[in-house]
Amino acid sequence: MSDSKLFTRGKLTELRAELQADKKDKNFNKRKQVLKRVVASMTMGQDMSPLYPDIIACLSIQVLEIKKMVYLYLINYARSKPEMVKHAMHGLLEDANDRNALIRALAIRTMSYIPVPEVLRELVEPLKQCIRDRDPYVRKTAAICVAKLYMHDRRLCEKEDFIGSLRDLLADSNPTVVANAVAALTEISERSDNIHLRLNATVASRLVSAMGECSEWGQTYILEALMYFVPEEQQDAELLAERIAIRLQHSNSAVVLTTVKVILYLMNYMGSQEIVEAMCRKLSPPLVTLLSSGYEVQYVALRNIHLIIQRRPLVLKNDVKVFFCKYNDPIYVKLAKLEIIYRLANERNVEQVLAELKEYASEVDVDFVRKAVRSIGRLAIKIASAADLCITVLLALVKTKVSYVVQEAIVVIKDIFRRYPNQYESIIGTLCENLDALDTPDAKAAMIWILGQYADRIENSDELLDDFLFTFLEEPVEVQLALLTATVKLFIKRPTAGQELVPKVLKWATEEVDNPDLRDRGFIYWRLLSTDPGAASDIVFSEKPPISTESEAMDRGVLDRLLLHTGTLSSLYGKEPQTFVRGAQAKFLQDSPALDPEAKQSYLDSLRLPPSSSAHRSPPPPAVPPKPFGQREDSYDGRQDSTAPAGGEYGLGVRNGGGGLISTAEEEDEDEDAALNPNEAVASGEREQATPSPAPQMVDDALDPYASLARMSMDFGGAAAATGGDGYGYESAQPVRRNVDESLL
Repeated sequence: MSDSKLFTRGKLTELRAELQADKKDKNFNKRKQVLKRVVASMTMGQDMSPLYPDIIACLSIQVLEIKKMVYLYLINYARSKPEMVKHAMHGLLEDANDRNALIRALAIRTMSYIPVPEVLRELVEPLKQCIRDRDPYVRKTAAICVAKLYMHDRRLCEKEDFIGSLRDLLADSNPTVVANAVAALTEISERSDNIHLRLNATVASRLVSAMGECSEWGQTYILEALMYFVPEEQQDAELLAERIAIRLQHSNSAVVLTTVKVILYLMNYMGSQEIVEAMCRKLSPPLVTLLSSGYEVQYVALRNIHLIIQRRPLVLKNDVKVFFCKYNDPIYVKLAKLEIIYRLANERNVEQVLAELKEYASEVDVDFVRKAVRSIGRLAIKIASAADLCITVLLALVKTKVSYVVQEAIVVIKDIFRRYPNQYESIIGTLCENLDALDTPDAKAAMIWILGQYADRIENSDELLDDFLFTFLEEPVEVQLALLTATVKLFIKRPTAGQELVPKVLKWATEEVDNPDLRDRGFIYWRLLSTDPGAASDIVFSEKPPISTESEAMDRGVLDRLLLHTGTLSSLYGKEPQTFVRGAQAKFLQDSPALDPEAKQSYLDSLRLPPSSSAHRSPPPPAVPPKPFGQREDSYDGRQDSTAPAGGEYGLGVRNGGGGLISTAEEEDEDEDAALNPNEAVASGEREQATPSPAPQMVDDALDPYASLARMSMDFGGAAAATGGDGYGYESAQPVRRNVDESLL
């Protein structure tokens, strides 16, 4: 019967009848076929547990293939039906003492897979015997069973001193047993809070000697265990790195990546810079070789290379050509290569890299093209000498009139303008010719920033901004924020051109939008322009922090910790395992006299304690009691109602002749309403006569922002006087500002 025919749902009654029949079947061939159908039905999700008496009866058959299927059945249903295992215990214990080494190993492995307390207690004695078994296959299986037992019952494992037995297996004559013992100890060390694996130089040397006769997985286990060797002298690290460097030529990618991880770890304990550079040169060829593997292996290698070259720039520094994309590479491989190309670019190869990136900008994949154009802009910021060449390439891409290329080019050109002010503004005219191609929020925000920043150099900047303002209320928040700031910049630089736009934008921002950031920025700009235009100009056009690529680099300590997980999911995600794996423990470089000073500082930073606990915190300040009803502070002239308690009683201090530093939310809301609607505030003040403090004397429209904006014409050089009017379309009499609340400025 072919295997495909086994995967058909059979009736339990038919299977039970077949298991109980055919007693004259001497070779048990029919029994094998029935058990195969049972296992296939389990695989498809059919409940086969009612057959357990008949299947356990097959445990006495001394045929290895039948025993394997019975054990698989037990493992599958032991968790949901633990009473089933009790009937099989006698057969399991007999098999643990069988003459056949394969059956002995199979029995203890099956028992270690069943998380039932009765089974785990019965496993102790057979496991102790198998650890000392004469057959190496049984010993290597027993080593893994100890790790399984530790996962199920740590106290039992520690009580029976199985950890000491594993430690003794490290001196076993069989390399496979040593590799499995190392794997078990490593697994236990990573899961335990009180058991920590740490190898000395003698054991590490013995493990390296055993690697030559191990399988690929055995070599990987041993290399992983070498991460627990902390060199006390620099010579120990250098010698061990030289001994395992031969594994860089292995055909298995897991062995190569694990070897790279161990060598990178040992570099932190090497004192000679020459030896470190030599090791970096040794790492380059095997990493390049990994790129000839399948696409999945390539991606893993590329993600790890991205971390390695940030920590060790000497690795692959002359091999940027290797990472140029091929036409048939999957998109995830292309994007990973693109990031590495940018990292490896320098003054010597920047022309070659730019030519390659320009070719990528003509690809069909939109996401890849955007990343390629963005990389060109990042190169201009990273390498100052190549900025002219990058601008030339970007202008050539803008002239292609491809919408997504133009949009991404404008985004990166904005950053170039910030990085190199007053150098490339001559290309603004070319950018303004492509406004119709902008439909993404980041591209619109970038172009609006350019229009506002260089409003005095663009003759029709007010008209261009007005076109963008036509859809202000429908735009995303980032575009609205850019429009608000750009309009204020236009008004400050060209008051006459921005006189109609500013009130309109401020009104929209403060009254017709729901985003608190946009609304708050609108209020701030409104009050700045109403009170002190000079301060508004200083704030809006203040010197911005320079744009650099240093912010893209990972922290040294984070890189050191991530490189301890080379070849794992941590290197793919760029996160430490404890952030996405429950129960995972953080790894750090261990302190040692041989540890590099910079790495030691990173180690000390990782051990830095968090802020003191609540038990040692200073007592909180006394709570301010609520203000009695009827009590009110007058924030306009600094006077306070005589019924209010003195602010000094609670250590809060006073200002403006007695006004408290802390006010309630209701008072702040009242102040804001008074600032925005002064007429209503005066009317409300006339109605409230409950308190003896007199209402402040205010003039109509004293805080009207539109009136304040109109009065700003004199502050900007008297533009209105030159035209014979006020220049802002505000023809009513200008009120005098009095009693302005300074807390609102």
